[in-house]
Amino acid sequence: MEDKALQQLEQIIGYEFSNRDLLARAFTHSSAVDNRTLSNERLEFLGDSVLALVICRAIFDRSPDYLEGDLTKMKSMLVSRRTCARVARRLGLHEFLEVGKGMTDSQSLSRSLAAGLLEAIIAAIFIDGGLEKAGSFILSNFASLIEQADTEQNQGNFKSMLQQYAQQDLNTTPVYELLDEKGPDHNKCFEVQVVIDRRHFPSAWGTNKKDAEQKAALNALVELGIFEESFADVETD
Repeated sequence: MEDKALQQLEQIIGYEFSNRDLLARAFTHSSAVDNRTLSNERLEFLGDSVLALVICRAIFDRSPDYLEGDLTKMKSMLVSRRTCARVARRLGLHEFLEVGKGMTDSQSLSRSLAAGLLEAIIAAIFIDGGLEKAGSFILSNFASLIEQADTEQNQGNFKSMLQQYAQQDLNTTPVYELLDEKGPDHNKCFEVQVVIDRRHFPSAWGTNKKDAEQKAALNALVELGIFEESFADVETD
């Protein structure tokens, strides 16, 4: 990777590396090198743990009244590959990832690749500058997501939230429509969508109707601008 690109990445990330080789490796996918130890895979491994540690400490300090189960739900939401991919894409980091020729067009940088890239960057900062610098990068990019996850954990029931919003602001009530169901009787999945005043919102799949309705309600809240798309189950890996 050229020095100009590395300088640009440092500006985006907000951290200046002492060892830019670490930064370059963070943006090197295994498909771009003959030896996978020269790719960002090992950095991904480390970055995943650093991210979890920083996020766990942040929500632990922020929410002293939450029990273990509440904290675990928040952590799972925040460190998910979906959320990591959103952060990477929001910063435009995926545009710099070096991949093999066969992946450039076909992959279009899937969620998994973008998420792994963010984890690798976190590890590179951690190795180069320590936990404090890595933590600063994480918290500066996850602060709004932590706040949002806290709000969701507090209010919890997306169907209830959507109903309250629809009744108070739209003077109507959400309707949940079952669109499809798949699988054997003992292991079915259900697809549900929300309709509000003839407006159809993105559908969602769940392992039962209640789960699907909750996810569909969250999708509607996202479309209505109540929540960011970061936490909505609107796409697949």
